[in-house]
Amino acid sequence: MNLKKAYLFVFLILLIDQASKIYIKTNFYLNEQVKVFEWFRIYFVENEGMAWGAEIPGAYGKLFLTLFRIVAVGGISWWLNDSIKKGLSKYLTVAITLILAGAIGNIIDSVFYGVIFNDSYSQVATIFSNEPYGTWFHGEVVDMLYFPIIKDIPMPEWVPLIGGKPFTFFNAIFNIADVAISTGFGILIVFNKRCFKEA
Repeated sequence: MNLKKAYLFVFLILLIDQASKIYIKTNFYLNEQVKVFEWFRIYFVENEGMAWGAEIPGAYGKLFLTLFRIVAVGGISWWLNDSIKKGLSKYLTVAITLILAGAIGNIIDSVFYGVIFNDSYSQVATIFSNEPYGTWFHGEVVDMLYFPIIKDIPMPEWVPLIGGKPFTFFNAIFNIADVAISTGFGILIVFNKRCFKEA
């Protein structure tokens, strides 16, 4: 894969990611869901942008997270350029390309969504609203893909952490950018030897 193809791939993933997020944001109320199949739902949630909806506490936690991501994207871009110039494994360049696209996709939400959308709490959001819900670098990431493949299985009391509670697999709600990042890391792990073999 050459550099032009890699960045075209990044652009296509970003296009799909942002189109899906903007559609959900402008057509769904927060926490609204549509059952596509019993095991797949479109379920609109927003989060601060960390995995599993985790947050960095404090007034500047969100800003720190967004700035850290921007710096990380710079490093990932350098890694992609360097790998392609050195003619390293295609597995590696595809993995880096996916991770880069996903990271940029979620950064777009964090940087811009707070100032271009109003909130989704009691209404369907409007793009380019006169009453934005946040500020620059403080937008929330839009998630919508939910796969409760096994739902509400009662767990015995003796099971650590989840004992006595209903268990759902898979309980995470995510987006296209998250899929790209996870797939990229999956390639690095599963095809580790092929990714890092000498050219």
